[in-house]
Amino acid sequence: MEGFGIRFVGVNTENGQKLLLTLALILVVWILRMSLRRILRSVRIVRGDPNTEFWTRQGINIGTTVLLLLGLLSIWFDDPTRLATALGLVTAGLAFALQKVVTAIAGYFVILRGNTFNVGDRITMGGVRGDVIGLGFIQTTIMEMGQPPAVQSADPAMWVKSRQFTGRIVTVSNDKIFDEPVYNYTRDFAYLWEEISIPINYATDRERVEAILLAAAGRHTGRFGQASQQAMDAMMARYFMQPTAVEPKVFYRLTDNWLELTVRFLTEDRGVRDVKDAMSREILTEFDIAGIELASATYDIVGLPPIRVVRAEPSDS
Repeated sequence: MEGFGIRFVGVNTENGQKLLLTLALILVVWILRMSLRRILRSVRIVRGDPNTEFWTRQGINIGTTVLLLLGLLSIWFDDPTRLATALGLVTAGLAFALQKVVTAIAGYFVILRGNTFNVGDRITMGGVRGDVIGLGFIQTTIMEMGQPPAVQSADPAMWVKSRQFTGRIVTVSNDKIFDEPVYNYTRDFAYLWEEISIPINYATDRERVEAILLAAAGRHTGRFGQASQQAMDAMMARYFMQPTAVEPKVFYRLTDNWLELTVRFLTEDRGVRDVKDAMSREILTEFDIAGIELASATYDIVGLPPIRVVRAEPSDS
């Protein structure tokens, strides 16, 4: 093909037709994908089930991508010999130049096949804790949440001192699943064990304190008892696990200054801060009624060194 007296290398009538067919194929596949997504958003059954919506969306993405690849191969490589040669060159180039991208795409299929997590799950991946709001071929999108005080020093630093959203959207490469563990808070067991620790003096009525802690935990987490037990039974049937109690329990710990009582309870993975806030308010109210005081670090001064005051005499001069 020539233009303005210049002969374009590798461009002829056949390649021009293939290029036009390629552009048309890309447009058709794009329209098909957008149409299927629009239909997906309009189907009431799918909209009511986030899990079904997630898998349907992933099926649309994978199906249209495979259709596009097959169409491109059919247009440009009608000769099997040329196809094998081209695939070999492309594979070698990708393996060298796009290692991270290839690994990320492999991670995407591992995530889907291994049920590592779904959109809507609460996870920790690549050092980011939050809810999965998007999953692509290369990256996972996470709505970041804060961290409890025990891990406030994590990098990057958090200003929200609990597991609540910070407002930042974080993208994490899918290849992280091959390098670091992925913590899933919701996939198989959508409950968390939480604790509230109370220091009291050794002379305090500890049985009364224990009763207050158990009563508060029972009132605010008792509604999760039956459902959490069923979820635990399902976990034990699927994995090799020892039976674990889901009822609230108080543990004692001796220290040099006070007796520490810790109430351990099971609650849903979301709304933990609200539950602990309500329990803390009720516990403080019950302590005030019962006249129970919290212990604090104190120091007893057992003696003072002798103090000598010397008065200087005025001079005669």
